[in-house]
Amino acid sequence: MRTVSELMSKRNDQIWSVGPQSSVFDALQVLADHDVGALMVLDKGKLVGVFSERDYTRKIALAGRSSKDTRVADIMTSQVLTVTAHTRTRDCMALMSQKKIRHLPVMDGDTPIGMISIRDIMDDIISDHELTISQLQSYIAS
Repeated sequence: MRTVSELMSKRNDQIWSVGPQSSVFDALQVLADHDVGALMVLDKGKLVGVFSERDYTRKIALAGRSSKDTRVADIMTSQVLTVTAHTRTRDCMALMSQKKIRHLPVMDGDTPIGMISIRDIMDDIISDHELTISQLQSYIAS
């Protein structure tokens, strides 16, 4: 399996983020505009949380709160687990599975450099398995 940096090198990544004082409604608009499931919450470039669709559904929709009147800081996940560019994708998968999370910010020290999702990890696993199958078929045919 690859490292996070290898996964990220295949994508034209940008960091999609909102500030902690943004409204939840505005954060939802950013999610929709970029077809992503989570955003980093950055305050002066520093990672202070993650806002996800799951945060919205559980802390706004089910709680009967207004997304226009609630700030991201009020509902974001502030205890954020992160990885580095050198973390192996297998380790990311284990962490995501253990902690029941779908997104991991990728950090270079205190600087956010990207975000990976469970989908990125699954695509990597599928690619790895396809390569193994191809190699085994080639070996059997020879």
